[in-house]
Amino acid sequence: MAADPLLDVALRAALAGGQAAMRVYADPFEVTQKDDKTPVTEADLASERVIVGMLTKAFPDIPVVSEETVPDAGFASPAARFWVVDPLDGTKEFVARNGEFAVLIGLVENGRPVLGVVHGPAIGVTYAAHGPGTAMRRRNGGDFEPIRARTPGPKGIVVIHSRSHENSRRLAEYFQDKPILERQVCGSALKFGVLAAGDADFYPRFGTTMEWDTCAGQAVLEAAGGHVFGLDGKPLAYGKPGLKNDGFLAWGAKPAW
Repeated sequence: MAADPLLDVALRAALAGGQAAMRVYADPFEVTQKDDKTPVTEADLASERVIVGMLTKAFPDIPVVSEETVPDAGFASPAARFWVVDPLDGTKEFVARNGEFAVLIGLVENGRPVLGVVHGPAIGVTYAAHGPGTAMRRRNGGDFEPIRARTPGPKGIVVIHSRSHENSRRLAEYFQDKPILERQVCGSALKFGVLAAGDADFYPRFGTTMEWDTCAGQAVLEAAGGHVFGLDGKPLAYGKPGLKNDGFLAWGAKPAW
């Protein structure tokens, strides 16, 4: 890998955050509810402390927006460049102990995600990218290898979506009369990595997400030649008031519809 200080620090921070989360994962842990009724564990907080500390020390001039310490809902980033961190994406997966959770670190420049690390510590996979053509995947401690998103095959689309949406009426209606070859389920932003590696074609999300849920994965997928659009058909943008996304459609190398 060529020298890239930003990506190097983001990778090291994601790995360290993953180690902190895995220390909690190894033992019984408590689950509490945040104000928005979503679960949080000591792993979320331990991972965040490590990551924010490392990013801030290495790049004190780049603000960090992180899920567990984000300011009030009216916040929009004060800077043209800022880190977006989800220290434990897929807390429900973490609580269920199915391994499909991830540590996410993204970098936004002028409203666009330009760098991303998606690290799945329990399943031993890391996706990373900083710019077009730089998408990489490392599995089980091996070397990073380049990855590319794929064009859908002639027999139909391979869709990947959240386990909790397997029986979603909205998904069923959307897929009606469309050539779906296979549906796969996967937790957290690891789905973006699966698309980036050319192992699926399409990841739709109709519900609200936050910018820290999507930034790192979008950076990796777009670097691999993929695409992420809002439901309005425009590219997903960052630094929005409230940091909310209204849903999105993530595609591999070529959107099919």
